[in-house]
Amino acid sequence: MAQKKIHIVDTTLRDGSHAVSHSFTAEQAGAIAGGLDRAGVDIIEISHGDGITGSSINYGFSKVSELDLIEAAGRVIKNAKLAVLLLPGIGTIEDLKKAQEKGANAVRVATHVTEADIAIQHIAYAKKAGMFTVGFLMMSHMASPEKIVEQAKIFEDAGADYINLADSAGFMTPGDVRCRVQALKAATKLPVGFHSHNNLGLSVANSLAAVEEGADYIDATCRGLGAGAGNTQIEVFCAVLDRLGYDTGVDIYALMDLAEDIVGPLMQRPQVIVNDSLMLGYAGVYSSFLLHTRRAAEKFNIPPRDILVELGRRGMVGGQEDMIVDVAYQLKNR
Repeated sequence: MAQKKIHIVDTTLRDGSHAVSHSFTAEQAGAIAGGLDRAGVDIIEISHGDGITGSSINYGFSKVSELDLIEAAGRVIKNAKLAVLLLPGIGTIEDLKKAQEKGANAVRVATHVTEADIAIQHIAYAKKAGMFTVGFLMMSHMASPEKIVEQAKIFEDAGADYINLADSAGFMTPGDVRCRVQALKAATKLPVGFHSHNNLGLSVANSLAAVEEGADYIDATCRGLGAGAGNTQIEVFCAVLDRLGYDTGVDIYALMDLAEDIVGPLMQRPQVIVNDSLMLGYAGVYSSFLLHTRRAAEKFNIPPRDILVELGRRGMVGGQEDMIVDVAYQLKNR
């Protein structure tokens, strides 16, 4: 008997932006978005890795304006929702309006796992503007299931269409995922989504655990392209779900061809688990810190893992990228 429908959310053109130093071109965005749409992916997310208007000295400058990338993707998408990520404090409602004018019809409003209240006005605006709207809790390993429920209810009350849990550090194990998804399913009426990083090699297993506990939306990327050791690999995960009888509505062969022919050639390095990406998951550090840490380690001639361990000890979260150089300087001068 066929299992329930699982909605696939592709974030190659957003989380994958970290792995290519935000260098996607409009041509690449169009090719990837068009391929994903033809393959039957439900939601295609595109923006700077740190959300709309993330292009900056702090997070890394984009090669091409994200509004141009959104427009290029919007021209070729026929069926999927075109989503952007918005981090309150980086992106604003005015920025979201511009993204919508370029073709975005969905937004995922992302906050640290304990700060959902800063997204209330953004979610309320997006819903009023007719956008499919998601509350996105980053670094969800840093909060208990009870705290996550409390924060999710803020998103629910604000009008979100579903709640997305992000294992932004690739720190969680399947058991960690299960208890958090279980808690959300029991306490809220909204669908639940899950976003995983592969820093401990568990992204497919964790995503499957989320599905088995009732998650409806799963994030993935072509070839696993993403921050740190990457994300759940879309062509692999959809093949697993197909083997298990779940309905994803995607053409697995089309995803495989897209990953092989379009995404693979533009990757700047293989998306594998090496020592410093492993340390992200082991120490519980935000995955997009990886390239920043490598640069700081080279500048100060110290091992990247020493920086990552200290960042984890201090509980650094997304938005504190500027502290990486400070930490490296302090370690060098101890």
